[in-house]
Amino acid sequence: MTKTWQAVLSTRCVAAARALSLMALVLFAYLAVPVAAGASSRIKDLVNVEGVRENQLIGYGLVVGLNGTGDTLNNIPFTKQSLTAMLERLGVNVRGQTLRTGNVAAVMVTANLPPFATQGTRIDITVSALGDSKSLSGGTLLVTPLLGADGNVYAVGQGAVAVGGFSAQGKAASITQGVPTVGRIVNGALVEREIDFQLNKLHKVRLALRNPDFTTAKRMAAAINDFIGVPTAEPLDPSTISLKVPHSYKGNVVQLLTDIEQLRVEPDEAAKIVIDERSGIIVMGNNVRVSTVAVAQGNLTVSITESPQVSQPAPFSQGKTTTVNRTKIGVQEDGKRLAVVRNGVSLQQLVDGLNALGIGPRDLISILQAIKAAGAIQADIVVM
Repeated sequence: MTKTWQAVLSTRCVAAARALSLMALVLFAYLAVPVAAGASSRIKDLVNVEGVRENQLIGYGLVVGLNGTGDTLNNIPFTKQSLTAMLERLGVNVRGQTLRTGNVAAVMVTANLPPFATQGTRIDITVSALGDSKSLSGGTLLVTPLLGADGNVYAVGQGAVAVGGFSAQGKAASITQGVPTVGRIVNGALVEREIDFQLNKLHKVRLALRNPDFTTAKRMAAAINDFIGVPTAEPLDPSTISLKVPHSYKGNVVQLLTDIEQLRVEPDEAAKIVIDERSGIIVMGNNVRVSTVAVAQGNLTVSITESPQVSQPAPFSQGKTTTVNRTKIGVQEDGKRLAVVRNGVSLQQLVDGLNALGIGPRDLISILQAIKAAGAIQADIVVM
C-alpha cells in the first residue's frame, strides 16, 4: 500500500473517530436532560377564560302531532290554555269550546348558548314533557322563544322531536324503556341575538382554575411569564390568575390565549379521599399519607334458626296438640386480625395493607373514617 493511501485511510479513521465522539456527546447530553413529568397538562385543560362560557336558555312551548299520547286537556289546564291562545293568534276562535284532542303536549325547552354564537347559528335543544303526556315520539315542536336569565330572547326553537325511549302497553301488561317523555332536536334552535363581548379589546384577562390550588396557580403564572419574557401573569388567589395583555399582543388577545394555552404545567393536588357510601366507591389521591397505626377488622355474623316442634298430649288426658317454638342463635366473628400500617406509607402500600385484611369497600370506608378520627391520616375525607 502506498503512502498516499495510508494517509487517506488515516485521515478517514480520524474523522470517523471524531464523528463517533460527537454522537456520544450528543447522546449523553440528551440523556442528561430531565424529562418532563408525565402528569403535566396543558394550561388549556386546567383553566377557563373568564367571560368565555355558555349561557343557559329556557322556553315553554307545545309539541303537536302526537299519536294520542299527549296531555289530557281536562287534567292539565295550562296545556288547554296554551292551545287556545295559539289558535287565537292564528285566527281560530275556540274559546269556550270543548277540546278533547290528545295529540298536544306542553313542554319545557332548554338549551345552552355557546360563547360567541352569532346570529343564524344553530344549536341543539332538549324537550321535556310538562304534563301527563305518555310519549313525545313523533311530535313536532312549534315555534318556541328561548329566553336567557335577563329575560331577553336569544334563540327560537322548532322541529321534529327525536325520542330515544319508548312505551307500549296492553290490557294486562305494559313496558317502558328509557324516558319517552324527553326528546332532543339536533340543530333545532336558531340564534337570534348575540351576546356583546369583545375579547380583543380587553386589557386584562382573568384565568379561572378548574381545581383551585396555590401551587398550581403559582406554577402556571411562572410558566406564562417565562414564555412572554416579562412579568405578565400574577396569581390573585388559588383559583384566579390575572393576565395583563403585553404590548406585543395589544388588540390580539386571541393570539395571546392561543400561545399560552399550549404551555404545559404540572398541577399539584391536595391529599384527599372521596367516599360515596351509597355505591361503596372510594377514590384516594396519590398524596395520601398515613401515620403508624394498627387496624383490626372483624365481621360479626348472627344466625337465627327457627325449629318449631309439635307437642302431643298424653293419651286420655283431654289435652290439645300444640306447637312449641325452638329458636337457636349463633354468633360467629370472622377476621380476627390486626394489621400495622407504617408511618408515611404511600398510597399503594396503604391499599395493599388494607387489602390484606380481606375486607370489602364498605368496611374500608368505616376503617378510613376511623383512621381519620384517630388523627393518623394526613388527608381530607369528602363524603358524597
